[in-house]
Amino acid sequence: MAETEGFELTEAHLEVLRVARQFYADFGFSPSMRPLIRYIADHLDLAKARSIYLMQLFPPSPAKTVARLAGLPKPKNCL
Repeated sequence: MAETEGFELTEAHLEVLRVARQFYADFGFSPSMRPLIRYIADHLDLAKARSIYLMQLFPPSPAKTVARLAGLPKPKNCL
C-alpha cells in the first residue's frame, strides 16, 4: 500500500507506524496529531516528536497518513 501511495518505507517510517499501532492497542482509537506527537516523545526520541519531522515522513497529513499506512481507522479529529 505504501508503494502505491509513493512512500518508500524506511526504519524511521516503520518506527512511527509501530508507535501508532501501540497507541491504538493502548487506547482503542487512532491518534490525532497532538496525541501522536506526545506518544512518540514518550516512547521514542524527543527529536522525533516534532510535527515538522512527521510532515517530512508522512506528507501531507501525518496523523491521517500514519493511521492509513498502519492499518488503523482514520483519527476522529482529522478532516
